[in-house]
Amino acid sequence: MDFLNVTGKRYAVFGLANKKSIATAITQTLIDQGGSVILIVRSEERRKTARKLFPQCPVFLCDVEDEQQIAQVAADVAQEIDAENGGRLDGMVHSIAFANYSEGLKPFHETVKTDFLQAVDISCFSFISIANHFKDILAIDASVVTISISTTRMAALNYGYMAPIKAALDSSLCFLSKSFSSFSRVRFNAVAPALLKTSASAGIPGYIDSYLFAEKAILRKKALTTQEAADTAVFLLSDRSSGITCQTVVVDGGMSVNYFDDDIIKKSVC
Repeated sequence: MDFLNVTGKRYAVFGLANKKSIATAITQTLIDQGGSVILIVRSEERRKTARKLFPQCPVFLCDVEDEQQIAQVAADVAQEIDAENGGRLDGMVHSIAFANYSEGLKPFHETVKTDFLQAVDISCFSFISIANHFKDILAIDASVVTISISTTRMAALNYGYMAPIKAALDSSLCFLSKSFSSFSRVRFNAVAPALLKTSASAGIPGYIDSYLFAEKAILRKKALTTQEAADTAVFLLSDRSSGITCQTVVVDGGMSVNYFDDDIIKKSVC
């Protein structure tokens, strides 16, 4: 029995960068479950990577900072799935985030306006824009999933201004679901994992130390895997999550309840 009912369904995945990406794990899992995937990446270099990893998948280019490129890739995907004859996407994944940490760590109040607005554009507004431009080629009960973070209320200094931007991304779920409800049953949800070992996260200053701390704080004393985050995303893309919308699903292994772990306390106060 195909419990998830993914077989024969078609999905578009934005944001694959390399083999360690959440988008890569989601794509592989969808294919393993019988789905087909269209990949949308930022650069020619990433297109080569995507084709090497998934030679069976069509790959399109789109730099989401340019809204015209979003509109164009929507038209390209519509042609790929033969939208004029009823072809539709059953789901989409938005696995895109960017912050400029090139100048190193800064106190939050010293955040540079251009860096903040660029991060909002790429990490949050792109989700809204993609939903808008793809709305006509989504199935009436499609599922759209983005990737957030496990908490936007913890002031991790090295994550800086990205937490407020992820909070905006989380908030957009309810507004997109509400506005789409006037013409469809499309659902919008987010997967919010704890710290993961990805290439993108490696660019965050001090990330390794934060990752090692998270591993100690997680109840099982073992870090979250990218596959665990991907599995949650695939569930949200599937029919089995049909009653879930406007939600940010935290996948953190219980880290958020365990900051007063005995071992952590002993090491910090002794």
